[in-house]
Amino acid sequence: MPYVEMPGDQVPIRMWADPASVEDLAMQQLRNVSTLPWIKGLAVMPDVHFGKGATVGSVIAMEGAVCPAAVGVDIGCGMSAVKSSLTANDLPGDLSGLRSRIEQAIPVGRGMHRESVDPERVFGFPAEGWGDFWGRFDTVADSVKFRRERAMLQMGTLGGGNHFVELCLDETGAVWLMLHSGSRNIGAELAAHHIGEAQKLPHNQDLIDRDLAVFVAETPQMAAYRNDLFWAQEYAKYNRAMMMGLFQEVVRREFRKAKVSFRPVISCHHNYVSEERYDGMDLLVTRKGAIRAGSGDHGIIPGSMGTGSYIVKGLGNEKSFNSASHGAGRKMSRNQARKRFSTRDLEDQTRGVECRKDEGVVDEIPGAYKPIEKVIEQQRDLVEIVAKLKQVICVKG
Repeated sequence: MPYVEMPGDQVPIRMWADPASVEDLAMQQLRNVSTLPWIKGLAVMPDVHFGKGATVGSVIAMEGAVCPAAVGVDIGCGMSAVKSSLTANDLPGDLSGLRSRIEQAIPVGRGMHRESVDPERVFGFPAEGWGDFWGRFDTVADSVKFRRERAMLQMGTLGGGNHFVELCLDETGAVWLMLHSGSRNIGAELAAHHIGEAQKLPHNQDLIDRDLAVFVAETPQMAAYRNDLFWAQEYAKYNRAMMMGLFQEVVRREFRKAKVSFRPVISCHHNYVSEERYDGMDLLVTRKGAIRAGSGDHGIIPGSMGTGSYIVKGLGNEKSFNSASHGAGRKMSRNQARKRFSTRDLEDQTRGVECRKDEGVVDEIPGAYKPIEKVIEQQRDLVEIVAKLKQVICVKG
């Protein structure tokens, strides 16, 4: 569908979603964002919904300013996927054992590794790059420095909520490995610290919504935030890479006779800030629940735990600031989902998927999410489909 342009304050609101289908709270958040003095553009993805601080599924382009709440608390959250040489015919009828081995290799929920995982053992990171990354931890906010050991032990772990590890099949029967996670506790603590710092600044006192407090260019606060933001985004990238390496180890061991090989990994952030240039302006583009979809960029748009996901390639639509949706998007809150659905509903909606089917993940039931096929259809001018995947194993925290 072509985008719909809704009136905003400083800029129009370009929507790749039916405005009538977007809840009032989310629309108000978007109108609030459009009042920011530094804003140069606002694009809304088809998976849009109300979010803490700022709307999920929004792309905000600002000049000389960035809003930490518009990134979200899971800095650098995103997706990774890789196609393997395995096919559906290689898989056993009972996938419960493989699911258990994945869960043993990759801690979920609040879990962490007993010892820091050696990246060179898993997939051969350059030692100097890894050391430089951790060396820069000494430059992040003092308020989180005591978390160093925990951050190291959580590297290569999943977390909870909507994060997942999945084994999927594409329409040709090829096996894919896919996962969704971010910067874990250290990213959340850095985000909370900087959101609090931004809200104290004088230039933010008259904003229509205190959650939209920004840092402005050429200030110590902006410099500190950029340092911590980009470090946390790198943490998230390494975290997914580490988990994917561990996942590949499990699959190689499980299917040793097949001598499994893997294509290059596709990886993309969907809660992050990027420096990009549009209409002759150097802008800070914040994507919260959106992926970069520049011309030829590969991305991943997942559905819910019982539906399917898409590997896509960007079409480079600058009207969306080269962006696309990050997933199906929730159509009801977690509390609403818990009240509406039962474990029997969860069993019905995840039939054929080896996964948790207990009360702890009812809020992640497919019925709580928008239909992924409709979300994809609404952004045909943003991405083209490369592959459609259907999960057969889904690991949740």
